[in-house]
Amino acid sequence: MELKGKKVLVIGLARTGRDCARFLAGQGAQVALSDLRGAAELGDEIAVLGDLPLVYHLGGEETAWLDGIDYLVPSPGVPMDNLLLRQAVARQIPVLSEIELAFRHFPAPLVAITGTNGKSTTTTLIGKMIEADGKKVFLGGNLGAPFIGAVNQSWDWGVVEISSFQLEWVEEFRPRIALLLNLTEDHLDRYSSFADYCQAKERIFAAQLSSDFAILNRDDSLVWAMRERIAAKVVSFGFDEIADGVFATATEVVWRNGALEERFSLANAKIQGVHNVENIMAAIGAAKCAGVSRRAIEQTLEDFPGLEHRLEFVREKDGVRYYNDSKGTNVGAVVKSLASFSAPVLLLAGGVDKGGDYGPLAELVQKSVCRLVLFGAAKQTIAAALGHLTSTIVVGDLAAAVSDAAAHAQPGDVVLLSPACSSFDQFRNYAERGRLFKTLVQAL
Repeated sequence: MELKGKKVLVIGLARTGRDCARFLAGQGAQVALSDLRGAAELGDEIAVLGDLPLVYHLGGEETAWLDGIDYLVPSPGVPMDNLLLRQAVARQIPVLSEIELAFRHFPAPLVAITGTNGKSTTTTLIGKMIEADGKKVFLGGNLGAPFIGAVNQSWDWGVVEISSFQLEWVEEFRPRIALLLNLTEDHLDRYSSFADYCQAKERIFAAQLSSDFAILNRDDSLVWAMRERIAAKVVSFGFDEIADGVFATATEVVWRNGALEERFSLANAKIQGVHNVENIMAAIGAAKCAGVSRRAIEQTLEDFPGLEHRLEFVREKDGVRYYNDSKGTNVGAVVKSLASFSAPVLLLAGGVDKGGDYGPLAELVQKSVCRLVLFGAAKQTIAAALGHLTSTIVVGDLAAAVSDAAAHAQPGDVVLLSPACSSFDQFRNYAERGRLFKTLVQAL
């Protein structure tokens, strides 16, 4: 893709937008950046780009900024109904997502992982498995470093976590191995319906060919139904035994491909819980499609401690165990987390409501949650949906929630922060929320 001399408008000065601008300028493009925020709010962002010949359009949106533009590159957080995006489509100006732009310049085969829950753990597992086989791997995407930052380097593989936002504008984006882990309600504050959200996720397979691989969760009916619409070779994972694919027993994960079979013990795996068995199955399926050795997979399962903020054990105090699951930002994630505990749970939840239904939590709350401690903007909404099912209290913030849980927990109980909401009412992101939880717990 030739970019030299092309006029490109990048929307959004967050990290992805800045990295796109840097790459485009390095390719000889004439780059302009727009952001709804003004210059006073963007001092740090502009400062890190100060060595580049860029044009800035700040503090609003004007369609005149599109005059003469050859390509438009939106940051993932920019919704499809944005004024500049709608006008670009109307003017037939090509819109390139960051992952589309990166893919067209990435020199190695790609593994791409999406789904509502489990993306970060599965992405990291796959990257570590391929690395353990002696390969040089770029690991990032929605998980961490933007994909565009990897294009000017030499790699054997790329392994990237992909969100539905990033998939909205893909055209040629074609992973050698694409995974869809699961689908539950999420981001309904952005999409007009759950069906629209699912369609965005399915775009990860759109450009694949029969020589590629699609890893699907056959236990998720919405995901499994996609197999009829996918050109790639389908490799499935799930809990029931299967002659060709990946399945799990109580003690091991089994991969089968025709007459070939490999078994991987779960006894020494550091990450636990039913959701992590699903993540392990998906990762093994992808790793075997990438030609990774049995030894490398086993070593990774034994070494990988799990990710921060995802069912992360914080401490035990007075017989009570505390877990940080701040990355549990939707109902489906909390369902998986609660299902991982047999002990009574004091559940800390709340934040910014994402438009989903809290109903799928009802049975587990009634069965497993001995106290529901709600905080943040959505606390009354969650209380109305679930508060009648168990002992429930509404508090002002996370500090008050931790204090209440510590005061009421009994030896043998679990205190679990798994908010079912985004964090943007009181925190910059889920990581800041999780770090504060850990600090509060360590101070008890």
